[in-house]
Amino acid sequence: MGWIKRRRERKRSAENIIGSDGTVNDVLLRALLSNEPIDRDKAMMLPAVSGAVDFITSAVACMPVRLYRTKKGVIEEVENDPRTKMLNGDTGDTLDGFQLKKAMVEDYLMGKGGYCYIERSRNDVTGLYYVKCDAVSININSDPIHKSYDIIVGANTYKPFEFVKILRNTKDGASGVGLTVEVAKALETAYQTLLYQLGLVKAGGNKRGFLKSQRKLGQEEIDALKSAWSNLYGNSEENVVVLNNGLEFQEASSTSTEMQLNENKRTMEDEINNIFHIRESFDETYKFAIYPVVRAFETALNRDLLLEKEKRNYFFAFDSREIIKAGLKERYETYKLAKDCGIMSINEMRRNENMNEVKGLDIIDLGLGSVLFDTATGEVYTPNTNSTKGISDSGGALQAQGGESNAD
Repeated sequence: MGWIKRRRERKRSAENIIGSDGTVNDVLLRALLSNEPIDRDKAMMLPAVSGAVDFITSAVACMPVRLYRTKKGVIEEVENDPRTKMLNGDTGDTLDGFQLKKAMVEDYLMGKGGYCYIERSRNDVTGLYYVKCDAVSININSDPIHKSYDIIVGANTYKPFEFVKILRNTKDGASGVGLTVEVAKALETAYQTLLYQLGLVKAGGNKRGFLKSQRKLGQEEIDALKSAWSNLYGNSEENVVVLNNGLEFQEASSTSTEMQLNENKRTMEDEINNIFHIRESFDETYKFAIYPVVRAFETALNRDLLLEKEKRNYFFAFDSREIIKAGLKERYETYKLAKDCGIMSINEMRRNENMNEVKGLDIIDLGLGSVLFDTATGEVYTPNTNSTKGISDSGGALQAQGGESNAD
């Protein structure tokens, strides 16, 4: 009769996993059996993913966009351009410039790309409107060389130049590949682990196991026992179950997932940080995680927001000075090195620190016995000889200075 007893025990153990209504009771098993693919919403429930996405998107969004032009070999900023005002402030949409950039970068990382509709009046940009990537459909031709496509939003069809598009790992220039698709299995594993932890929390940390009865229980007894057991594992006020004569609780052995839960959690967090290129050093994080997104955004702006006649001399660029600023001591040491090398003038340093310029400090120390070059007037001044010459004569002035030094 031993085999009959073992069979009944296996049946009761199975009933502990499979409910009377046919549903799976075990959280992890139910999640694995469902075989549901990971999507963006599930991935964003993971703290490591949500934190990494928020860090990268916020870093890009807080950097203002500048418009520059090259004129006779000199790069100068174009101020009061309506396009930069929209990118940094009022876009004309319900989202402001910060929110627009943040939303587009999130779609770039987690969706098929960031899309922004450009509203124009003739050649003037009058509004920038963020469009969710889920609302965008692509109609692309079948020619692998001369590729062309249309962007469909709702019932309307648009041309590519009507949108700013930032796309990750794109092969057609129309849509990209998000991390939820590229590393789906890794994110799915982390998500299922989160579900498993949630199941343990809901169970109140109680040990898992099953009940054994020496006699056959009636349906009313089974229902009452299930109700009491559900209350116990549901963290309700009733946290005690009374076992009558003939009932025995047998603890189930811990699974490998339970025993290595904390270790697996740390490993998955490290893997997710590697996926997003989040490093311990901010310099490396900026180089590998933030800068590629910035360059993708800049390239998209230069392609879609500039007129064809502007593309030769104009370009958009993110101002990253604020986000990569080091501490006060490190910045001033860097400025001193830049001044000694003749790279920056004092007024340029003051502008970087949001300080007013001082008249007469637009000078660069050339390091040749106090020979000073005025960038505003193009003159070279030699204090030792009290001589000033134009930039065209600077070679002669420097040579004369060198001759006097040799004579001395």
